[in-house]
Amino acid sequence: MWKQVSDWMHRVSNGWVALSTLIIFLLFTALVLPGQASRAEKDTGDAGSPDMSFYYSADDLYQMAEAYGEDGRRAYVRARFTFDVIWPLVYTMFLSTAISWIYQRTFPIGSLWLRTNLAPLLGALFDYLENVSTSLVMIRYPNPTAVVDVLAPIFTMVKWIFVSSSFVLLMVGLVIGIRQWVRRRSREQ
Repeated sequence: MWKQVSDWMHRVSNGWVALSTLIIFLLFTALVLPGQASRAEKDTGDAGSPDMSFYYSADDLYQMAEAYGEDGRRAYVRARFTFDVIWPLVYTMFLSTAISWIYQRTFPIGSLWLRTNLAPLLGALFDYLENVSTSLVMIRYPNPTAVVDVLAPIFTMVKWIFVSSSFVLLMVGLVIGIRQWVRRRSREQ
């Protein structure tokens, strides 16, 4: 199944699609993210957020839930099922199409490097798992949510590994692609 998904992304990722998703990503980052960050800070204070942490424990998650208060927890959950449904789609579309477009020009057909376009999808999957698990803890607070409270930090950490790796893979592909282009140009002259 993953091979078919990767191959499909390579088929649909032409220059216009990659450029369009880049523009959407940049617009969302410039116009939506600042307002969302400001709203989140207003709603939850400076207690931190599981979404922005690389690592936290179940106890840390409960401390955040306590610090948010009832209104802050409600706002946190609302944001996970509005803004944070769309944001992973935006960064995943950009990263997947950009990696697909660049890597299919940089690596030969059949190279395992072409499958790296799946990394953003895995990042989004773990982002959604994080959102569901942290929201469940917030909704049930002050009651403990066994197992989910331990899985939430793992989902968050794995999300950040895949999302940050996706940006690294994109940069690596760009560097290799530019280097190959320069070599071809110098050979032609």
